[in-house]
Amino acid sequence: MKLDSLAPNLIELDRAWEKPLSVSVSDAVWSQVQASRERIEKISAGDAAVYGVNTGFGHLCTKRIDRSQIDQLQQNLVISHAVGVGPNAPDAIVRFMMLLKIQALAFGYSGVRTETIRRLAEFLNHDFLPIVPTQGSLGASGDLAPLAHMVLPMLGIGNVRHDGREMPATDALSQLNCEPLVLSSKEGLALINGTQFMLAYAAAMVVRARRLIKQADILACMSIEGLQGSIKPFAEKLHALRPHPGAIATSDNVRKMLAGSRILEAHANCTKVQDPYSLRCVPQVHGATRQAIEHVAAVVEIEIASVTDNPVIFEDGETISGGLFHGQPLAIAMDYLAIAIAELGSICERRIFLLLDGHDGLPELLMQETGLNSGFMLPQYTAAALVSENKGLCHPASVDSIPTSLGQEDHVSMGATAATKGWRVLDNVETVLAIEAMCAAQALDFRAPLEPGIGVKIAHKVIREYIPHADADRMFGDDIRCARQLLHDKKLVAAIEKELGELY
Repeated sequence: MKLDSLAPNLIELDRAWEKPLSVSVSDAVWSQVQASRERIEKISAGDAAVYGVNTGFGHLCTKRIDRSQIDQLQQNLVISHAVGVGPNAPDAIVRFMMLLKIQALAFGYSGVRTETIRRLAEFLNHDFLPIVPTQGSLGASGDLAPLAHMVLPMLGIGNVRHDGREMPATDALSQLNCEPLVLSSKEGLALINGTQFMLAYAAAMVVRARRLIKQADILACMSIEGLQGSIKPFAEKLHALRPHPGAIATSDNVRKMLAGSRILEAHANCTKVQDPYSLRCVPQVHGATRQAIEHVAAVVEIEIASVTDNPVIFEDGETISGGLFHGQPLAIAMDYLAIAIAELGSICERRIFLLLDGHDGLPELLMQETGLNSGFMLPQYTAAALVSENKGLCHPASVDSIPTSLGQEDHVSMGATAATKGWRVLDNVETVLAIEAMCAAQALDFRAPLEPGIGVKIAHKVIREYIPHADADRMFGDDIRCARQLLHDKKLVAAIEKELGELY
């Protein structure tokens, strides 16, 4: 991935997701980085007080630092702020953090040296990934603690992950033939100021959510066919009367998936007047989630292309201390996205319940011999548990604030909390969708020899390549894990889009 005047977009990040990254920087970018560095060096040599260059940090901003201690100030800053706790961020998130930090520094408003950016790029390009705890950021003066942990290995401190194992940072430096980096004026502050921890999560959440929404449409179609639902609620002329783009896109996907269905034809004139909401309101629920995803995507795209440092060094040498690092835009967006994604899980769990209740000609609990066998009763328990957990996780983090730095930082975004709990919501919903995939495939087996729509037929075939029909109880937990991996690897979407063209 080459960084120039344009920031990477979410489509590029989708292609790069969960893969090692390679980044290069254009000559034009190096020139603007060097010009910014020269401005900082001029400021460092002067007598004017500039926050974070020759002053303390936060509440200590009135403390002047002697010129001879300016470099030590930056080392101390990173070490003192590396106070993260809790589980470590996934490798894929750490890669995005590093990439996005390189991008933010490359805009040329932070005053770092070219060698500092090159060192961070070396670690990323060789996939030496810092160990970054997920708890400790307030999402206000940037993601201070997580970014400090990201920087430590460059200084020869802490550990990294490489090829799936953990090693001391000194070993990574040795393999790169590098000495520990010694930070210079402003660099520590530039490296740990910014929103790159929560932004990495936000970008990855959008990448995953865009995949999940397509899969949710596919699985809803499987359930509609399994439950002998009606296609009428997806009519184009119906949605023209309430033209929300998300609902229109969802209905288009459903019609494409169900085209040619013999199951739908067989019960076209049945006595049912209306389907339950979890079937006929798929366009409204999935569609609202789809629009929320795209709103958050727009916020993320702006953030990726933004400077989030403080102070900012302008081309004319002026420095301005502002609040570009404050995470509120991302915090609110991620809270919104968590709620929207949770609703996919909620309506999905209701479809699972319908598949088990023994109506519409399906055997109760989707198994012929129940009593001795519990059938698919317990997978629905798991889905219900995860949907219930999501309700707590969707309490917004962004409405909270706790003053820090002795009141200097008196309003914080809690964006990092919004990020990590939103990530858990995505994980939970992916599992709930996996359970629907299992149950809907089982229901479709009982509709044979009638064939479903072409898209549903493809999805059913893919699932059955990995998960066989269940005539008796077995380790359904293994099936859940297998189905989830199918979703994670985009196998259903890939197979359907190969045949039908891209879904919305």
